[in-house]
Amino acid sequence: MSKYIASAAIRASHRIVAETDEMLNRAITEKGKDFSFEFPDTAYFLPMVYAMTGFAVKNLGDMKVALGFAKELLHEEPAESLYKPYLGEALDSGMATLFAEEIIMSLRYIYGLEPYKDPDTGLVYNGFITDTIQRNLGIQLVDGTMPGFAAVIGAAPDEDTAVNIIRELQEKNILIFLSGQSNGDSVTRQLQRKGIELGWDTRIVPLGPDTEHTIYALDWSIRAALIFGNVKPGDYKKQLKYTKDRVFAFAMVLGELDDIKWSTGAGAINMGYPAICDTMQPVIHPTGVCTYEEVDRELDHSKMVQKAIEVRGLKITVEKPPIPVVYGPAFEGERIRKEDTFVEFGGQRSPAFEWVRMKEFDEVEDGRITIVGTDIAERFKNGGVMPLGIVVDVAGRKMQKDFESVIERKLHHNINEAQGVWHMGQRDIVWMRISKAAYNEGFNLEHIGIIHNTMTHNRFKSIVDKVKVTLYVDEKDVLAMQQEARNTYRERDLRLGSMTDESVDTFYSCLLCQSFAPSHVCVITPERLGLCGAYNWLDGKAAYEIDPTGGNQPVAKVGLIDARYGRYSGVDEYLKKASGGAVETLNLYTIMENPMTSCGCFECILAIIPEANGVMIVNRGHTGMTPIGMKFSTLAGTVGGGAQTPGFMGIGRNFITSKKFLFGDGGIKRVVWMTKNLKEGLKEAFEQRAADEGVADLLDKIADEAICEDSEKLVEYLTQVGHPALEMEPMI
Repeated sequence: MSKYIASAAIRASHRIVAETDEMLNRAITEKGKDFSFEFPDTAYFLPMVYAMTGFAVKNLGDMKVALGFAKELLHEEPAESLYKPYLGEALDSGMATLFAEEIIMSLRYIYGLEPYKDPDTGLVYNGFITDTIQRNLGIQLVDGTMPGFAAVIGAAPDEDTAVNIIRELQEKNILIFLSGQSNGDSVTRQLQRKGIELGWDTRIVPLGPDTEHTIYALDWSIRAALIFGNVKPGDYKKQLKYTKDRVFAFAMVLGELDDIKWSTGAGAINMGYPAICDTMQPVIHPTGVCTYEEVDRELDHSKMVQKAIEVRGLKITVEKPPIPVVYGPAFEGERIRKEDTFVEFGGQRSPAFEWVRMKEFDEVEDGRITIVGTDIAERFKNGGVMPLGIVVDVAGRKMQKDFESVIERKLHHNINEAQGVWHMGQRDIVWMRISKAAYNEGFNLEHIGIIHNTMTHNRFKSIVDKVKVTLYVDEKDVLAMQQEARNTYRERDLRLGSMTDESVDTFYSCLLCQSFAPSHVCVITPERLGLCGAYNWLDGKAAYEIDPTGGNQPVAKVGLIDARYGRYSGVDEYLKKASGGAVETLNLYTIMENPMTSCGCFECILAIIPEANGVMIVNRGHTGMTPIGMKFSTLAGTVGGGAQTPGFMGIGRNFITSKKFLFGDGGIKRVVWMTKNLKEGLKEAFEQRAADEGVADLLDKIADEAICEDSEKLVEYLTQVGHPALEMEPMI
C-alpha cells in the first residue's frame, strides 16, 4: 500500500470526522437529540452505517452513536521513519470517512440543503437514490442490460473529452453517477455546457457537486446486498464480499486528487471498487494481500473507459447496427421535444403500426429492406408528420407463431436505443419521433429497417434465421396493412386468453435475479407472470429456445400434489436444485404457506391483514403508509432477498387480474386495500375479473390511501360497505 495514499486517506478521515462532529453538535443544540431523520424513500436508515454495523440511525442522537463508530476506525498518520503496510489503517480510515459523509448528507437534508441546487445553472442534483429507483432498475442490473456502474468524480480536461468519456460509457450500457469537481469545474457542468441531457432517463445521474456526494453512489451499492442479497445488517464481511463479487462498480477520477478523494476512494476499495485516475498518481496492483488492481491510471482519455472495464473485470458485448447515430440501451429514456423533432409518425397524428409475421423460408429474403410509397425521399426530406407501417417478416427452423408477439415487443427497444430516435407504444398505437440532430447526422427511413433487421438477428439468433423489413409510408397502404395486422392481434389475444396453467405441461423458471439473490427462483406459468412484470410464460419459452443454458429453464409440471394451492412434485424438485437447497417446496396459488420467493425487483407486494381477513396490495413507488403499519420500502426489506415469507409476497401487477391470483386463498375477493394507483391502472381488467367472480362492485368496496391508512379504520370501512372478505373463511 502506498504511503502517500495511506497518509492522505488517514489525514482526511480525521478532518472530515471532526467537521462532522462539529456540524452534528450544532444540529443537536438547535433541534435536540431526538430530532428524527430518514433519507427519502428508504427502509435502510443510513444505509452504509446500517449495513456495516447493524445500527439503525433514526435521529440526531443515533447519529452521534454512528459517528462514534467512525471515530473507532481512525488511525494515526504513518510516521516518516517507520515502514508499515498501511493497508488496514487506510481501509479503516476510508470506512470512517464514508460514515462521516453519510451523516453530513443527513444533516444537509435536515437543513434543506439537499438535493443540491446549482445557483448558476439551476440544476437540481439527484441527491440520495431511493429504494424505488433501485428496485425499478433491478431487472436491468441482473439481466445484463446494465452490466455495471461508474462513479465519475471531478472534471475532464475539456468539455469534448468529458462528452467522449460519457458517451463511451453509455454505449457500453454503464450507469453513470457524477460527483465532485476539479479546478472549479465538474463533468456535470461540462456536459450541461454541451447540451447533454442528464438524469435517470439517459443513465447520467448527477449526485452533487462535492466529492462527499459520492456516498450516494456507495449507498446505492451497499443496499444491493440488503435488498437483493438478503445479507443481514451488521454482517460487514458478507456485505463487502457481496458488493465486490456481485455489484460491478468502478470509479473514474478526473483531475488531481485531494485528501478527501483519496479517503472516499479508500472507503470504496473496501467494497471492491477500483479507481482509475487520469493523472500521475501512485498505483496499487496485486501484491500480497491485494488480489486485484485497486488504484490504476490511464493518461490517454480515449483508453480510460476500456481500462476501467478491464480492471473491474467486466465482460461487455455491444451489438450495434450500422447506423449514423450512437446506439445502446442508455438512450432508451431519451426524450425528444416537439421543437427538436424533425419528423414523427403515429401518436394520433397519423396512422402507424408495427407487425411481426412468421413466414416460410422461401418467403423471406434475408436482409432485404423495402420502403413502399410515393415521393419517399422528398416527403422525408421535408419532415413533419408521416404515416408509417412497419412489417417485420421472420423465418427460422425453430421459429413458432407464439414467438411473434415476443419479437414484436422488442421492436420498441430496438428503435429507442438509437440516439435521437424516440418510440413509445406497440402494435397499432405506436408513436415515433426522429430528432433534427439525428436527421442531420444522416439518419433516414432505411435505418429504421436496418435497426430491426440487425437487432432481431442479434436478440433472437437461435430462433430467427432470416429477417425482412418492409416500411409503408403512403396512408392507403398503411391503413390496409394495419387492418391485416389488427386481425392478427385479435387472433393472438384469443389464443393467449385461452391459455391456462392446466393447458400446458411445462412451466418456465427465471433465474436472472440469482446474480443478486442466489436462492431466488421465479416460476412462471401461463396465468402467472414473473414478479418483476417483465417476463411472461411465452417470454420464458422463447428465451429457452434462444439460449437452452440461460436463465429461463423448463420446469416439468408433473406430480400434482395440491390443485388448490398449486403444488407439484416436479416444481419442488426443480426448485430445490435451482436454489441450491435453500427452498424445497412452492405453492403457486397462496401466500399463506410456502409462497414464491422474491428477489427485490417486484412490482407490487401482497400482505395479509389478519383483522380484515384479507390482503392489501401496494405498488412500488408508493411512499405512503399502509394499514399494516409499514411503507412499501420497509415491507420490501421483509419480502425480498430470496426468502419465503408466509403472508407476504412480491408479484407482478398484472397477476392481480389473473384467475390464479390467490386461487388457494379465495381469489380476488380477498383484496381489501389497494393503492389508488393500482385501482386506476387496473380498473377495467379488475372490474371484469370481479364480475366473473360475481362481485361486480368489488373495486368500490376496496379501500385505498384516501380512505384509510390504518387497520382499525379499514375494518370500519369494510364493515360499512359490506366487503365479502369479512364473510369468508379465516385466512389464519
